[in-house]
Amino acid sequence: MAEDKNIKGQETAAEVKAEGAPAEEGRDKKKSRKDDQLRKQVEELTDKLAKEKDDYLRLMAEFETFRRRSAEERLKLVASAAGDTVKGLLPVLDDCERALEILSGSSDEAAKEGTSLIYDKLMEYLKSLGLERIEAKGEVFNTDFHEAVTQIPAGSEDMKGKVVDVIQTGYTFNGKILRYAKVVVGA
Repeated sequence: MAEDKNIKGQETAAEVKAEGAPAEEGRDKKKSRKDDQLRKQVEELTDKLAKEKDDYLRLMAEFETFRRRSAEERLKLVASAAGDTVKGLLPVLDDCERALEILSGSSDEAAKEGTSLIYDKLMEYLKSLGLERIEAKGEVFNTDFHEAVTQIPAGSEDMKGKVVDVIQTGYTFNGKILRYAKVVVGA
């Protein structure tokens, strides 16, 4: 009987081994499937993270472009507003020039000096902002800077096509035409 028990014990151990082997194989298969699933999830999450990072970088680049463009537009707006303000002061400059012309024939030195001082200070301030006078008298007529009011017969051949007289002074502001010089051209 001892042998039977022993045999039974062996059989049971063999049976246990036989039963345990498929259980271990099943566990290995389950573990392998689970590992595969985890790898897939890691790959999916890695891809998703890369996409999100790419979207973030694109968004940051778009924002940087927007910020730069907004700053440029603000600068243009300020320059435009300054140009409009300076343009509004041009008639005052014209009046000062006329006053200086009239006073040049006068004997009132105080009036000449006071008007000249006002004109010079105003002109210096406007020059500091970017205003420049368009010199026209004696220059070749140029439609980029001059507006012909009329033509008169030239006194000499060398004055043909040139500016004979300036009716209204022209100005540029930061390199752009603010007001064309109104001129008389020799024909």
